[in-house]
Amino acid sequence: MTSPHPLRAMDITVGYRDAVLRNLSVAIPEGSFTAIIGPNGCGKSTLLRALARLLKPESGEIFLKGKPIGTYASREVARSLGLLPQSSVAPEGITVAELVARGRYPYQTFLRRWSRQDEVAVADAMAATGVEHLALERVDRLSGGQRQRTWIAMVLAQQTEILLLDEPTTYLDITHQVELLDLCRHLNREGRTLVAVLHDLNLACRYATHVIALRDGAILAEGPPTEIVTADLVRDVFGLSAVIIEDPISGGPLVVPDQKAI
Repeated sequence: MTSPHPLRAMDITVGYRDAVLRNLSVAIPEGSFTAIIGPNGCGKSTLLRALARLLKPESGEIFLKGKPIGTYASREVARSLGLLPQSSVAPEGITVAELVARGRYPYQTFLRRWSRQDEVAVADAMAATGVEHLALERVDRLSGGQRQRTWIAMVLAQQTEILLLDEPTTYLDITHQVELLDLCRHLNREGRTLVAVLHDLNLACRYATHVIALRDGAILAEGPPTEIVTADLVRDVFGLSAVIIEDPISGGPLVVPDQKAI
């Protein structure tokens, strides 16, 4: 029987010099588009990096498909979980097609080299992200929106069930932010589980099906945005006085700052 939570953390403490997350437990619902929100420095990216096995918890455990993530080989993790980190930097001179092809690395072994299956996976990933016409272009010559789509195509080429995106809309203008999140929603509706760190609360409310609100390394609330995003939550998480109205497009919550000092 498939677990309703393919990725979860149990009582983890994680940090760098000092612990950023203490005794935190969270479960990512299968098939959700989960947005992690909160103020700067609250532990959003730390949580995502722990879920991706880039940071090892000092205590507690991360589970992937019901098993401790540390028990998997690296290639096994990469076949189940794709990660788009912050500020990805491509090797100088690499083309879009070459970068996307690197997403097939988890499937390459001494006995299994590049195959027709790999070619199809790369072509499908580029088509899904709308970058197939850029295949021969150098990544360092693309616009910010094109580069982000190329990186997501590389992650899609891994053909994983779970995608982790760390601040995917950073440095993008509003048009490219919406295009990228439209793509994320499409991927989610096709059956992938997405987890994204987002800074824009209103975009998170519009696109995410599940929201995790962090403050000082602790979860203050989690659930569908229509159920948890309230004026009280915005005040508690961001220290911002606001009113919540209905988004005329999505019908979800829309946060409007009231400009009053708290």
